[in-house]
Amino acid sequence: MATPAKRATVYFDPIIHKALKLKSIETSKSISELVNTAVKEALAEDAEDISAFEERANEPLISFSEMVKRLKKDGCI
Repeated sequence: MATPAKRATVYFDPIIHKALKLKSIETSKSISELVNTAVKEALAEDAEDISAFEERANEPLISFSEMVKRLKKDGCI
C-alpha cells in the first residue's frame, strides 16, 4: 500500500502561482505533482553535490592565487 501524501500549506509569490496554474493546465498535472517533482529534483541535485564533495574531501587544497596561475598556464583566462 502506498504511503498517503502529507498535506502542507505553501505560500507562493502570485506570479509563481499563476505560472504553476498555467503549467498545470498545459501538462494536465496538478500543482502538487509539479511541486513534488521540482522538490525531488532539487533534493537529488543536493545529494549529487554532497556526494561530489565527499569524493573530493581528501584532495589537497590549493590557494586561490595558485588556481589562477594554473588557469592562466592552461590558457583558460
